Amino acid sequence: MKFTWFNLMPWPDLPDDFREKNRSVWVDIDQNLFDPERAHTVYNTYMDLLEYAGTVGFDGIGVNEHHQNGYGIMPSPNIIAAGLARRTKDTALVVLGNSIALYNPPVRVAEEFAMLDCISGGRLVAGFPVGTSMDTNFCYGQIPSLTREKYAEAHELIIRAWTEREPFAFNGRYNKLRYVNIWPRPIQQPHPPVHIPGGGSVETYDFCIDNTYSYSYLSFSGYIRAKALLQGYWDRVAERNAPDASPYRAGFAQTICVAETDEEAERLYWPHVNYFYNRCLHVYPGFADAPGYRTIKTIQTGALSQYAPPRGGYTELTWKDLVEGGHVIAGSPETVRQRMEDLIKGLNVGNIFCLMHVGNMPADKCMYSTKLFAEKVLPHLRNIFPEWADDDRFWCKPLNKMAKPGSLPSERDAAEAVSAALV
Repeated sequence: MKFTWFNLMPWPDLPDDFREKNRSVWVDIDQNLFDPERAHTVYNTYMDLLEYAGTVGFDGIGVNEHHQNGYGIMPSPNIIAAGLARRTKDTALVVLGNSIALYNPPVRVAEEFAMLDCISGGRLVAGFPVGTSMDTNFCYGQIPSLTREKYAEAHELIIRAWTEREPFAFNGRYNKLRYVNIWPRPIQQPHPPVHIPGGGSVETYDFCIDNTYSYSYLSFSGYIRAKALLQGYWDRVAERNAPDASPYRAGFAQTICVAETDEEAERLYWPHVNYFYNRCLHVYPGFADAPGYRTIKTIQTGALSQYAPPRGGYTELTWKDLVEGGHVIAGSPETVRQRMEDLIKGLNVGNIFCLMHVGNMPADKCMYSTKLFAEKVLPHLRNIFPEWADDDRFWCKPLNKMAKPGSLPSERDAAEAVSAALV
């Protein structure tokens, strides 16, 4: 099993009456709610928490890309990952990811991911999401019905840029480049492992199968509601006669809160869970699914946007509703272990993206929950799929010996070395 500690970086200061006074947390959110000076502390705290997770036993630390919203203030995950690369040692940097249909030209993604892989010593796990309708269509103005076509062309260009050793010309519909010859190239060959965050599109299933990428379902409706969608993916794996059904072909994101007892978990975390579901997920339905964003084939499956709330919305849901419904896995270490085991086996997923920072949760509570999970839950889940223990196709392969940041010689030693060179 691979466990990634994932931070959405939500804005923690949305007011109590946010839902009543704002149409949406995404796209047209009130600019006056953002305080740049406050953001200085918020960003650094979130990065501290990611670095902390890398010290207590998680395999990876994860970031992602969103725009114009209070749900996740991370328009450039590569900037965050670059900072983390210098201050972490051996944990994977899981960037889920860059919305490649938005980049012009997409070789920018190939270059920046290659830089991250080189800086980190081969610790990059790359992600290529299509992007939410809010980000892609409303914030960045992409035509919904052309988004996937642009995405496919961007993907082709990035992979060729990573793998071809001679300059080449690229003559696509959306990208026309006389010379593609990126410097640097990634350490991991032929390229870093790729995870594709998806929300139920049949085309994404096929894309992952065709390219041997891991399909990652990122949802806030929890693992119980996800069973039908993940089963659709595994059915497609079987229909396509894929070489294997390794659980590492799939991943799932789950909100997790751990305390000493079930009752303590509710007391500690309910205010922050409530904040997240009722403010950070307050998305205007008209933004969540632009006409043409999803294909007819996907609509026919009945799959909804991962940001679509349950019938009646989240406002009436209690802690008990969210826990029993699987939206949140919370409680004592033993309770969380049992629910996580049900999730992993029920969905057949080898990659878990642990959403342990929730809404406006302060750092002390987040560290408490994270440490309990790392020490009392995670070790019991490590070997659920022993028959696939050697499957390393979907994870990074760091260098055996990596550079140590801050290893410059002292000024005195540097001066002596220069003097010696002049002799």
